[in-house]
Amino acid sequence: MAKRRIERVNQLLREELAKLILRSAKDPRLASVSIMAVRTTPDLKYATVYVRAGGNREALAAALEGLGSAEGFLRRELGRRLHLRRIPELTFEEDQTIERAGRIEELLRQVRSASTRPGSSPDDATEREVE
Repeated sequence: MAKRRIERVNQLLREELAKLILRSAKDPRLASVSIMAVRTTPDLKYATVYVRAGGNREALAAALEGLGSAEGFLRRELGRRLHLRRIPELTFEEDQTIERAGRIEELLRQVRSASTRPGSSPDDATEREVE
């Protein structure tokens, strides 16, 4: 039951943060920010917000800096919009889901190609990758 509540709070925070950044944030560094996911602790004191920003690494760093400076504003607005007993402290991190998925795909491709070579087993490719 508690897990489902946290999932609902995560989704609600994600939606409201996306709306706030899109409509209310005046910082130009936040123009290309997308909120990908929110993960709160079970006690709802802290929330990690996973974001992506269009552009290069510098744009992402600027967006994370802008989000960090807007944290007080965002929490205050969330408090006004949401009827939660406590609004969690927000920390912002880069969402690396796409990069991780690409890495997994590459590893699977290596295992498949190693297993199709005559005289080799999939375990051989996995052992070489781990080293």
